[in-house]
Parts: sequence; C-alpha cells; structure tokens
Amino acid sequence: MPTLVIKSFPDDLHARLKEAAAEHRRSVTQETIYLIEQALSGNSKAVPDKVVPSYWANRELLPEFKEALADGAFSSEVESTEAISQERDER
Repeated sequence: MPTLVIKSFPDDLHARLKEAAAEHRRSVTQETIYLIEQALSGNSKAVPDKVVPSYWANRELLPEFKEALADGAFSSEVESTEAISQERDER
C-alpha cells in the first residue's frame, strides 16, 4: 500500500484534523483517508457543517472516575506508551 507524506502541513489544520478524528473515533490516518475519499467521490459535503460527537464523547462518567480525575489521576508528564514500556523493562 502506498504511503503519502505531506510536507509543511499547517499546524491549525492538523489540530482540526485530530479533533475531527477524535470525534469520529478514528485515527488521524483513517480520518484523512475518509475525507479524501469523500472529496474525490464528488460528495460536496465531505466535511459536515457541525460534527455531532458520539455517544461515548457525551456519556456521564462514573462518580469514582470523576473523583479520580479531580484528584489528578491519569495526568502525567510521561506519555502512556512510554510508561508501559518502562514498566515492562523493569520486569
């Protein structure tokens, strides 16, 4: 499968693409492919005027989870993948 590299991609456009991908529960790559397919298929409405967040984006959090977030849980200077790798290396 071919690879597409886009040089000098605008930061604000990348941020909007990441936001749209998160709202559609897709990776940035999946969202990009979807948008390109829509644009090339002649669909004039490739990007909707308003993105409706999924159920999962609007769901009510469990009280225990809300409390943990308020106490600062799940916030760290270390990226999650790096933390997992460090933990595995320590074993």
